[in-house]
Amino acid sequence: MSRPRIVIVGAGFAGYRTARELSRMSRGKADITLLNPTDYFLYLPLLPQVAAGILEPRRVTVSLSGTLPHVRLVLGEADSIDLDARTVHYTGPEGEPGTLEYDRLVLAAGSVNKLLPIPGVAEHAHGFRGLPEALYLRDHVTRQVELAAAAEDREKCAARCTFVVVGAGYTGTEVAAHGQLFTDSQVRRHPLREGMRPRWMLLDVAPRVLPEMDERLSETADRVLRERGVDVRMGTSVKEATHDGVLLTDGEFVETRTLVWCVGVRPDPLAQSLGLPLERGRLLVDPHLQVPGRPEVFACGDAAAVPDLEQPGQYTPMTAQHAWRQGRLCARNVAASLGVGERKAYRHRDMGFVVDLGGVKAAANPLGVPLAGPVAGAVTRGYHLAAMPGNRVRVAADWLLDAVLPRQAVQLGLVRSWSVPLDTSSPELARVPNGASAGRPPAEPAPGRPGGDHPTPGPVKRTDPPADRPDTPAEGDR
Repeated sequence: MSRPRIVIVGAGFAGYRTARELSRMSRGKADITLLNPTDYFLYLPLLPQVAAGILEPRRVTVSLSGTLPHVRLVLGEADSIDLDARTVHYTGPEGEPGTLEYDRLVLAAGSVNKLLPIPGVAEHAHGFRGLPEALYLRDHVTRQVELAAAAEDREKCAARCTFVVVGAGYTGTEVAAHGQLFTDSQVRRHPLREGMRPRWMLLDVAPRVLPEMDERLSETADRVLRERGVDVRMGTSVKEATHDGVLLTDGEFVETRTLVWCVGVRPDPLAQSLGLPLERGRLLVDPHLQVPGRPEVFACGDAAAVPDLEQPGQYTPMTAQHAWRQGRLCARNVAASLGVGERKAYRHRDMGFVVDLGGVKAAANPLGVPLAGPVAGAVTRGYHLAAMPGNRVRVAADWLLDAVLPRQAVQLGLVRSWSVPLDTSSPELARVPNGASAGRPPAEPAPGRPGGDHPTPGPVKRTDPPADRPDTPAEGDR
């Protein structure tokens, strides 16, 4: 009898955990294939520290082939899934098409940047979902500080020193907190930059910072941000974005060259392409993470709408905690469907949240106990070290070096602005001017297309769904 073929689409928190657990449980009795655009698992919660120059990029990545030795890794992006033929069609990193056959399918495609119908945002803002975007932001912020220092016009200097972050959830709050420390360090240690005042703004239509968290933790984060000089504006967002700045919903125009879009995420468009029942773009599954009517198809993480048995009628939110736990259960239920063990329904218990605010500051409520200050900072970093599936010693070493040595603020120029468009179905991949992913052969450039850092980005591979309603979005993968 041939070995069952298991295909896992996506290597985020849910997909990686599913692959790791299945590899351990199968003991070579199943062919496990992991389809992912990159050869690494990205530990997304530490991405703001990459943008702030604390951690080197490879510290937040974990090799898939190095940690999943019994899993076949296929590099590529899933284009479509034929449920009747049980095949996954994908495009490889060099543009070559491919097909994977399966007996069991796990859809863990994750999420992408959430778009809102605001003029100019898609053209002038950048998201924060992948490593290329973090590397771009680090270079961009460093460049703006250097250009501001060389500017003779005070207004131009102030505009380049103004950084606007939209979205006061986990990601946006951490980006603003770390960003303020990063730019302050560049100014403080340079005698010729005396008098420069980097200004970070954090905007959100929500009534408070971190609206999804306990009010005490929200107040802690708000206080830390304001003490550092971050301009926190709740109930305010962007009405229009231009090359010279942003028009706020309260009528004020803020001159800036930096707009960071952290308003949340939406499910990967692949889920919508299946033609199956959805819940706000997420694939509906039963408590066992199986698609009704398709017992061979499982889904977990941000791509799946999993019933919350602790709150009947609700679905589990798009967070890393749920994705990680669902990945483990998904592996067990896939094995059960093949006759190994018994399947179980997904239940969870709130273990609390942690938000790193940079330096020794953080906000945390492990097991429901609210913490702030250095104690919260220690708990937060301890949590991340325990949660990471690799690179713990290297991450701890970078934290130690950051505590005793000044940060290196240099532009590497590895990622240009057109390589990380906001409107993309694959934020983990840098783009080239014709719209292909990095690593694929570019097409011939169009006649007369300008060079430099701002060519027109090409189309994305899949057609994204319409933008969600402009309400307060939920943070994903955190």
